Amino acid sequence: MIKRFEPIEGRNAEIIESLMASPEVAGLSDELKFKIRLCVEEVEENILCYSGTTWVEVWASVSDGVLEIGFRDGGVEFDPLAKPDPDITARLEERQIGGLGIFICKQMMDVLNYRFENSCNIFTMSKKIA
Repeated sequence: MIKRFEPIEGRNAEIIESLMASPEVAGLSDELKFKIRLCVEEVEENILCYSGTTWVEVWASVSDGVLEIGFRDGGVEFDPLAKPDPDITARLEERQIGGLGIFICKQMMDVLNYRFENSCNIFTMSKKIA
């Protein structure tokens, strides 16, 4: 399943729901769906708010018991995995802004990958489901 959304402004919920309703995700346990939704919301919100793109392609696939969720957009090149993890032990007033969402994704998913290819950001997340 690959879906393209263009334009994306004001369509964040629709994009997220399209992934959550996909056959690859819809039948999973509530616990897994919670983790996946949280990560999908984080990635999609970052794309919508910061990339400057007008379109996004999203997909979900399952192979050998592993779910892959992917995002491709034509926005500004940005590798969210290159930023250091936030110091979650620091006091709130000492913490830097940003990075917590991707940190949560790192904790909830098994593998995160980013690449910039053909002027597009491509971000994938994988989770063992079987």
